Amino acid sequence: MTSTVLGNVRPWGGEAVDIWLSGGQISAITPASTASAGGARIEGKGLLALPGLINAHAHVDKSWWGLPWVSYGGERTTQGRIAHERAERAGLGIPSVATTTAVLREFLRHGTTAVRSHVDVDLGVGLQGIEYVREATAAFDGAIDVEIVAFPQDGVMRRPGVLELLDAAAAAGANTIGGIDPASIDRDPVAQLDGLFEIAERRAVGLDIHLHDHDQLGAFQYELIIERTKRAGLAGRVTISHGFALGELPAAQRDDLLDALRDAGIGWATVAPIGSAPLPWSAMRDRGIPIGLGTDGIRDLWSPFGDGDMLRIALNFARLHGLRSDTELGYAVELASSRAAGYVHRAVHDLAPGAPADIVLVDAENVPDALVRVPRRELVIGGGQVVVREGELVV
Repeated sequence: MTSTVLGNVRPWGGEAVDIWLSGGQISAITPASTASAGGARIEGKGLLALPGLINAHAHVDKSWWGLPWVSYGGERTTQGRIAHERAERAGLGIPSVATTTAVLREFLRHGTTAVRSHVDVDLGVGLQGIEYVREATAAFDGAIDVEIVAFPQDGVMRRPGVLELLDAAAAAGANTIGGIDPASIDRDPVAQLDGLFEIAERRAVGLDIHLHDHDQLGAFQYELIIERTKRAGLAGRVTISHGFALGELPAAQRDDLLDALRDAGIGWATVAPIGSAPLPWSAMRDRGIPIGLGTDGIRDLWSPFGDGDMLRIALNFARLHGLRSDTELGYAVELASSRAAGYVHRAVHDLAPGAPADIVLVDAENVPDALVRVPRRELVIGGGQVVVREGELVV
């Protein structure tokens, strides 16, 4: 099998090396040289190298990226946003292969090579959105991986038939099914969670539950999820997304919940929104509770914001949580790359032999410099193929 060498790069800002790529994986890392040993050589010019970025919470089926500007509308509540989206999405051709492709191109341009995307499953679109996302992803020929979370944005129990759609999605290959605000959306947290966990256990899939509810209402639902995760033996397969309440609870209650989340093997995903209560990130890190970062939706009917750049999301996380030291700033970048491997079912995602050949080069002195300046991606390799040069897509 022919090898390619990415020569003269600095992994995580360290000493210059050559990274050897073969069969979509990193096959070896050797001291920097000028040789190609008979294979193709890509000159890295001494640039800083990072693993491909991982978006652990996206909605690639929802965006109007690439379409004419869509003005923000509807009521500014979760229920209001859901209603507005349902009323307007068909007129914008959402979901579709074209709009999903436009989002994935932006992700790649910014160095994201793996995505965990919630894809709407409801009585209006059925499973069509999942098919569109799969078709759009396949066209990139392995340059970007997308793991699908079948997501009931409009609720579960209040929409009879949605549980059956989630079950069908799991049977058809979705790795994960989702839930949303069991208390405030469905107003029946026990029924929603029991239904979701039954499918997850029977179909051997993961769960990723959006929880926007605050304070004690949020904490109550964490407890329900912890109980069911332990009972179903789903450690390592359950994620709470957003989870705003965790940063709002009294310290003693929060610490007890963190211990319970650790013992249950539950992870967290956050988009680090401005104005939210900071997560107890260091206590989570010390307990080994995974944290994944994501863009959420970008330019969709919920919000006009976002550009798909995970390095910028990592910067938002750092600023929201008051990170300052080089080690802390480096940790934020790790959350958007190597530490997020489990969210896309990868055993390892790093600049190391055996890892996927997903690599991002930036012109930066070190990792903290790359984080705070968010420079353009000079080169992006996804699945072993060059997909971006000097900030522009070449696929």
